Amino acid sequence: MNLPFLLLKRYQFLFFLSISCNRCTKEFIERKVLATTYNPWLFSLMASATSCILFLLIFSLAFALEAARPRQSNITLDSSLHPSTNPTSWLSPNGRFAFGFYPEGAGFSIGIWLVASSENTTVIWTADRDDPPVTENAVLKLTQEGVKLLQNSEWRLISKIYTSTDAFSASMLDSGNFVIYDPNFDVIWKTFDHPTDTIMAGQVLPARSELVSSVSETNHSSGKFHLKMQNDGNLVLYPVASSDSPEDAYWASQTDRDGYQSLNLDDDGRLYLLNGNVTYSLRSGFRNGTTLVYRATLGVDGIFRLYCHYLKLNKEQVLAEIPEFTDRCEIKGTCGVNSYCTSTDQQVVCKCLPGFDYLDTSRTSSGCTRNFTTSGCHSNNDNTTYMSTLENVNWMVDAYSAPWLVTSKEDCRDACLKDCNCDAALFQESTCRKQEFPLRYGMRDTDDYTTTFIKQVNISAGGRPGTSHAESPAAAPIITTKRKFSAKILLVSVAVIIGIISTLAALMFFFYRYQARRYRRMWRNKEPALVDEIAPRSFSYHELREATDGFMEELGKGAFGTVFKGTLPRGQRVIAVKRLEKVVDEGEREFRTEMRTIGRTHHKNLVRLLGFCDEGTNRLLVYEYMSNGSLADLIFKADGHPDWDERVRIVLDIARGIHYLHEECETRIIHCDIKPQNILMDDNWTAKISDFGLAKLLMPSQTRTFTVVRGTRGYLAPEWHKNAPISVKADVYSFGIVLLEIVCCRRNMELEAEEDVVTLLDWVHNCLMAGELEELVPDEVDMIELNRLVKVGLWCTQSEPGSRPSMKNVVMMLEGNVDISLPLTAGFSS
Repeated sequence: MNLPFLLLKRYQFLFFLSISCNRCTKEFIERKVLATTYNPWLFSLMASATSCILFLLIFSLAFALEAARPRQSNITLDSSLHPSTNPTSWLSPNGRFAFGFYPEGAGFSIGIWLVASSENTTVIWTADRDDPPVTENAVLKLTQEGVKLLQNSEWRLISKIYTSTDAFSASMLDSGNFVIYDPNFDVIWKTFDHPTDTIMAGQVLPARSELVSSVSETNHSSGKFHLKMQNDGNLVLYPVASSDSPEDAYWASQTDRDGYQSLNLDDDGRLYLLNGNVTYSLRSGFRNGTTLVYRATLGVDGIFRLYCHYLKLNKEQVLAEIPEFTDRCEIKGTCGVNSYCTSTDQQVVCKCLPGFDYLDTSRTSSGCTRNFTTSGCHSNNDNTTYMSTLENVNWMVDAYSAPWLVTSKEDCRDACLKDCNCDAALFQESTCRKQEFPLRYGMRDTDDYTTTFIKQVNISAGGRPGTSHAESPAAAPIITTKRKFSAKILLVSVAVIIGIISTLAALMFFFYRYQARRYRRMWRNKEPALVDEIAPRSFSYHELREATDGFMEELGKGAFGTVFKGTLPRGQRVIAVKRLEKVVDEGEREFRTEMRTIGRTHHKNLVRLLGFCDEGTNRLLVYEYMSNGSLADLIFKADGHPDWDERVRIVLDIARGIHYLHEECETRIIHCDIKPQNILMDDNWTAKISDFGLAKLLMPSQTRTFTVVRGTRGYLAPEWHKNAPISVKADVYSFGIVLLEIVCCRRNMELEAEEDVVTLLDWVHNCLMAGELEELVPDEVDMIELNRLVKVGLWCTQSEPGSRPSMKNVVMMLEGNVDISLPLTAGFSS
């Protein structure tokens, strides 16, 4: 039954009801003259007329309220849109807003825009904003499940537009809100609940929600900044590529712990925080009008702006900016890592550190990377390193050791030069701080007297120092000493050289084939352990098939593929061969580059990558073989558990390995699937992390699937469920769960256990609060050490990523080097 038919039936009912009531009223008036002779007739007629009129009023009121609901259900099921043929969009009743396809890049994106004029439109919402644009052959359709997209002959739901109950119709409202109704015309989905970079008048940004800026004015993918309405009542601006800690914020409303639950924009243009009936005004109201439209957008530059659109005049005005910085370099994250920001006349320029080049020369704000490579640790004992100097640039201080007082700049420089772990040093007012790369939030400031020393490598060390930066010191001149030779000595020398060359040529002629065969045989049989000091070895598919006896013995199967046991010929070295599934269809060069990135990771708590195969469609990785299985086999077995000291040592092994991936790798790696099954034990029962760095090799479709559930249920951080940006703090949460499993020798979820101990996280927290930690462990343990490990585990599993410690601090807490306060209520087990 469609909407016009329903309305017709309602009007018919009211029409006949009105006729009946009119008849009752007429009969009452005609018989009123008989009231003096026959009072019962008067009484019954009055009652009839009164009931009829009251019934009519009730139905009229109900109909009026129903009609007043802003549903404008002009979009019925199976209505469709096309990018290049009409209809391309669904308009709101007043024609100001449209939902549908809009041009972007070489194709079309799906979203909502404000139609100020045919030449002036403003995108306010985008669906699946990080997916590539669709082609002109795409089709958008409203179905019972939500809005579906036809692309490449396949239908799929738009990820942000799906409903839990059957949809009946939809509307593009005059407020800029696209809504979907059920058969009772109740709203079951709306874009106002899923903002991208903009909120409109009447829209609310609740606690734990955020706005994420766009890449550019013409590319509405997720950009570099986000505005978070935090659960503590604080509205904060952060760079996306950060841990969202207080040090990362470049503006905050300073309303934490005041209980504010939402950010609001009203029809008068007032922007404020709300807690019940209490408001905190961020910007004053302006005025209301039928031709005024207000919006607040987080711009590509990280500024949150309040706009007013004057539709009659076809123009827009910026009414307020948050924050009101005169220098755009004060916005943290404007320039990427290992670069610093300078500004002249509001023009921002990002410059690389000495010895660094831009990651992307077309986007100089994306950050910089070293333009030389290092081999081993250089402490300047053989003059292999030197320090470049940069003045008047301040950075976010993230020193790996405590600052100390020095008497001069030279002392600070020399201390870093002699320290293998030191990449840079900051000197200011007789204080020196050692830093590791990457350096963040660099800003040129003539009033800041910080001196930055950056470690460089000489050509003699095998590196390639940068020469394109003004700050780089000139290469040391090569001094040559002229020697005078007499004619006689010169002739003798030439004769000797000719004789030697002739002899060598004869030897090469006779032994060339023998030597060539020998070298080829040596290279083919060389152990990966000797080759991978430079880079992982490239194997052929035939070699690995023979080494695994046709992939006969399966060791295990995981999210990335199947692992087989194998043995290399001659050397008889046992290996583990992982055959990857659904890897990215990329070129040979890109795959080899990725393998060398993973292969350069060197840490005793990481499983070593020995080699790889990228032959045809075959993608295989060769790892060192771990003879003692996984951590899961060790701690979850029923017939025994490791003793307490062994469990503490394993926890530290894992923590140090994750710390290396997060902060000490040349390329930072987020594991995304820390769990006991991915912690393997070698011959000496040393714990080593496996499967790190493989997520980036997955197919795009598999990546999108894992955006919702990447990793393993039970170890997932809460932000996986919120479509929030994922940082290294997701690994910290998973580590916290694994730590508690090791301590208690049980899984994080045991459905057969008693009700109050089913979830490990809740049980541990309750025992800590009740002072009953001894209930957690199956054996006698050091209670002081147990208390420390439990607190670390609960801090790691905090719901908010910013409340979790870094892995550097986790290692320090586990080693007992810092005091640990009582943790807050831990996060939930996913």
